Formats: sequence, structure tokens, C-alpha cells
Amino acid sequence: MAKRPTSRSRNGKSAKGAGSKRGDRGGAVFEIDVENLERIPLREAAQKRYLNYSLSVITSRALPDVRDGLKPVQRRILYTMYQQRLDHTAKHRKCAKVVGDVMGNYHPHGDSAIYDALVRMAQPFSLRTPLVDGSGNFGSVDGDNAAAMRYTECRLTAIAAEVLTDLSSNTVAMKANYDGTRQEPVVLPSRVPNLLLNGATGIAVGMATNIPPHNLGEICRALLKLLKDPEIKNYQLVSNDAVQGPDFPTGGQIVNTKEELRDIYATGQGTVKLRGTVKPGGTTGNSKILQIDSIPFGVNKATLVERIADIVVSSKMPLIEDVRDVSTEDIRVDLILKKDADEAKVLAYLYKNTPLQSNFNVNMTCLVPSENPEIGTPSRLGLKEILWYFLQFRLEVVTRRLENELAALEKRLHTLEGFVLIFDALDEIIRIIRKSDGKQDAAAKIMKRFPAEKGGLDADQTDAILELKLYRLARLEINLIQEELKDKRKRAAAIRKLLKEDTNDTNASGRWQIVRDEITQLLEDFGKKPEGRRRTTIETVGEEPEYSEEDFIVAEDCCVLVSTDGWVKRQKQILDPSKSRMREGDQVLACLPGSTRATLALFSSYGVCYTTRFIDIPPSTGYGEPVQKLFKMKDGERIISVVSLDPRVTHDIAEDPKQPDLCPTTHALAVTSNGYA
Repeated sequence: MAKRPTSRSRNGKSAKGAGSKRGDRGGAVFEIDVENLERIPLREAAQKRYLNYSLSVITSRALPDVRDGLKPVQRRILYTMYQQRLDHTAKHRKCAKVVGDVMGNYHPHGDSAIYDALVRMAQPFSLRTPLVDGSGNFGSVDGDNAAAMRYTECRLTAIAAEVLTDLSSNTVAMKANYDGTRQEPVVLPSRVPNLLLNGATGIAVGMATNIPPHNLGEICRALLKLLKDPEIKNYQLVSNDAVQGPDFPTGGQIVNTKEELRDIYATGQGTVKLRGTVKPGGTTGNSKILQIDSIPFGVNKATLVERIADIVVSSKMPLIEDVRDVSTEDIRVDLILKKDADEAKVLAYLYKNTPLQSNFNVNMTCLVPSENPEIGTPSRLGLKEILWYFLQFRLEVVTRRLENELAALEKRLHTLEGFVLIFDALDEIIRIIRKSDGKQDAAAKIMKRFPAEKGGLDADQTDAILELKLYRLARLEINLIQEELKDKRKRAAAIRKLLKEDTNDTNASGRWQIVRDEITQLLEDFGKKPEGRRRTTIETVGEEPEYSEEDFIVAEDCCVLVSTDGWVKRQKQILDPSKSRMREGDQVLACLPGSTRATLALFSSYGVCYTTRFIDIPPSTGYGEPVQKLFKMKDGERIISVVSLDPRVTHDIAEDPKQPDLCPTTHALAVTSNGYA
């Protein structure tokens, strides 16, 4: 039920009418105008407000636009830097200045969100082709945070200029900013297919997006292929002469089949399997080295090294003796293996148990143009649809640029025609000006002498004549004006012809040819440079070597201690459990011996049995680790009993060959009080 505000008199009191009621809530007196109450069902009101909120998040924060591939905060950062003239040839400027202007003028959502977006656009391991050139500490692939914005500096990269090009030519629609004091672009007139080039990730309300980055040269070739044949099938765009697959900034190796990649690009969703690449690093002493020289996209290198180190320390993979991170500007992690180690099995184990192999879940959801030019519609698109939306956008930008150029030409032609018109009457014009009392008087007399309705001068032409510098009245300058008039008439006629041509045929030589030429030029300028080469390889792997994880576990005797408060630890030997290090008030629940290959059963107060191997219990000489780190337990659930399933511990349970269905000595059977097993 919505309540409209009541009117107040000049003395500040509510103007009560016959239909008003007076109430008291917490000592505060309030007035309700019953006659003006608007009754709305709570379900409808909540649904409407939540929908408004979700649409705001979807269209104004989380999802990129299919045309320029940018989220609003990214677009506002680039536009602000464009206004500050921070192109790739300018001097770097403090990020704090950029962030402050973005927040004050266009994006009032906090400086941390703006700075985080700016930092990501400058990180070469986050974007395939960074749009911001950062100076200072902008973080690392190890997960290190960027320095504070007061220490770092930034400017636009060369390719960012292609995203912002022609912005001054009225090529895109503008809208008011949050307080209506400025105008900002609805979308940037990008010549770069940025959505596919750098990808995007974001979580909205009820939907999300996760678009992988791609190689610029491959995207440009796919665009040219689509222009040549608009009826081409989606799978034909996924080929060696077009888009081969995602191209991640950190390299790696895609192990999907060609059919799997084509399905992903057809539906706009799927899973890309990504691995780090490994190469031989020679031998040293009784060991050999494997070098990890690239990692999957989005993987924290420090976390990966830590995971491998944990495996080495816990002896889960005894074939690995050590791991060393010797990375500089390039990634290099050395795996020290035993000389007789099977490299294929070692890698298979690491792919399964570490982030050296990870999945990138593709979800190509973005905003597409709608009837309202300021608000896009969320949609999941395939590869061909994304490329076609971009081509249509480029055609629109070219059309608006030509229209803007034609308008400027017509205005200039109008002025030049006025100059040519007065050339034969210069002496008379000068006499009129000398006898006039001022600029307005001179303009009035000139227009009276050369009336517009008789092919003379109008107000704009007259103003241009009065602003003309005297040296331009020379004969040579007049010749230049006549040549300029001729050239501009020729250019205006060519533009009118381009604007009249039909755009249904993408192979025509009109505006589509301009789009084609710009894509070709983009391919030449950026796609064929060394940094434009593909970084992620695509190789279909065969069957992984078969192995059992238990084969890699060194069989050693150990002891596991579990406390009543749920702390667990593994040690090689515990002679006196009562002297083991415990937290204050905690007590020993169980101390069980067993082999590192044996299984441990832990029974909880909820009647649940959790099992794990001895080797999986973290080794510790301290308090140990909470058992909740090993298992997902409910609130209030605690361990009340522990059983070792090592055959040497359970030897007292005799096996009867006459009754083979009895529980084996290496298994446990749980029976409830109601007879359930």
C-alpha cells in the first residue's frame, strides 16, 4: 500500500482534511491522507520493484553491450580518459584523477569499483589486448593487488583509440548522466570487435555472462568471411581460416575437440577445457625437470604452486621431489622429478588434482540493441550472431559518420558560395562596411544589398564574410577558395551517392565496402603484429594414462589423533596421546595407528560415517586442522567415534570362508537402533 505525501501549510503543519487520520508510531506523529491512498497488492509491488532492480543491474552494471563489448563502468572510464586526452602518445596521469572524474561525472558507485575495473583493463593477464596502459604496480598473476590509485598512473593504449575513434562525429547516441548535467555515449563507436577480443565476465540478477577472449586476427577474418557470405553457417566460422577457438592472455592449451568447440559457438554456452603447457627442462643430477610455461586463464599461479607443494610435502606424488617458481616476466615453474619418473602419469595426476587443468564455462550473454536506444535487451548469442550484430553496428556508425560529414560539408559549401558570390563585388562590400556603425549594421546593409531571395547572401554567409581576414581577399586566396569549393562539392556528391545505396547486399561497393576496408586495416595494423599471434594452442589429446592414486602413496605407518572438539592431525608416531599438543579444554577422542594407504572411518553425532585415507589427514605437530576442512558437516554435528580400517588393526575380526557375505575386514557396517543398515 503506497502512501502519498500530505500537503503542508506555511507554518510547517499538515493540512488535515476530512479524510485524514492521525497516528502515532514510536513517539512520532504522522498524518495519513486516506482519500489519496493508493492500494497495491504486496505481491505486485514487490515483483515490480525487484524487476526494476534486476533490470538496473543487468543493463547498467553487469552485462556488456554486444556492440562495443564494454560494461557501463568500463565505457565511462574510457570516455573520461578520452575527454582528458590521455591517448597512447600522451603522458601518463594519476589513476586517482581518472577515477575521481569518472565517479563525479558519470559513475557514482564508489571509487573502489571504478579503480578495480580500470586495473583489470590494464592487466595483460586479464585482457587479451589491454585497453589501458598502466604505469606502476597493477597486480600480478600471483594474485597480488594493485597499488593504491594515488601511486599508479595510466593512459589509453593504441587499440583503445580504435574503440573511441569517430566519437566526435556524432556516430553514436548520447544520453544524460546520472544528474542530468552532462552527456555520455550510450555505446562507443568501436572499430574493434571488443566483446570477442577481450571477452567479459559478470554476474547480474538471475543471469550471468562469461565470454572468453579471442584472437583479433581470427575475428577479423571471420568478419570478412561473414561479409562475403551472410548465409554462412555457424560451424563454418569455426575453422582454421577464421575463429579457431578462444585465445587466452595467459596461453595454455585447449583440449576440446573441434566438434565440441563448434557446439559451444552455436549455442553460446559450454565448457572449454584448458590446461597449462609443459615442456622438458633437462636433467640435473639424479633428477629431471619439467617446466610449466603457461597456466590456465584465471588461475592464480601462486595458488597452483602451493597446491603442488602440498602434494610434494604430503608425499601423495612421490615422483615429484620439488617444485620451484622461477618466473620473471614470463611464467616458469620447474617440477623436479625423479629420474625414472613417468612424466605422463605425473602430469595426469596434476591435471586431476591441481588447477593445472581447469574449465572455462562459456556463457555468451550480452545486451543487444532494442527499441529504446539507451537500454539493451539481454540475450545469449552464438558466434555468428555476435559477429553480425557488430557488422550492423559498424554500418550504422559509418552511416552516421557520413551524414555528419555531409552536414559539415553543406555548411562549409554554403559559406564558400557566399565568398565566391562577393568576389566580384569586393569594393562595394568594403564601402558598405566602412560606412556602417557596427557589425550588425553592416550585416543588415549587406543582406539588403544582396538579398537571399534573389540568390544573394543569408545571415550565416554574411557573418562569415564579416569574420573573414583581409588577406583572404587576395586573388590567390580566392583561387584556393574556389578549388576548395570544387573539391567539397565532389565529396558531398560522393557521400550522397553512398547514403542512397541499398545496404542489403554486403558485397556492394558502398558503405559495406567502407566497413570491409576498416576491418582489413585493423587486421593489418594489429592482427599481424607479433603480439597478435595466437597464444593458446588447440590440441586434441588422446586417452590419459591409467593410474591409481594409491600407487603413488608411499606405504608408511602413522598415527591419527582426533580430539573431542573436532581437531584432527597426522604424525609418524604418537607414543603418549595425553602429551600431544591440544587446545585448552580439549581432550583426545581417539588415537589410531594405520598405514598411509589405509582408510579411516569417522562417525558423527548425526549418524553419518565419513571416510578418508590416512594420507589425506594433514600432518601437523601443532593442534591440527578442524575436521570440517575435510568434510562438509552440518551445524552442531560433531565426531563421536573413529575406527581405523587398516587390516592390521582389524585382524581380530576373523573371516569365515563358509560365510563370504560377511563384512570384509577392511569395511565397516553401520546399524541404527531401528534396524536400518
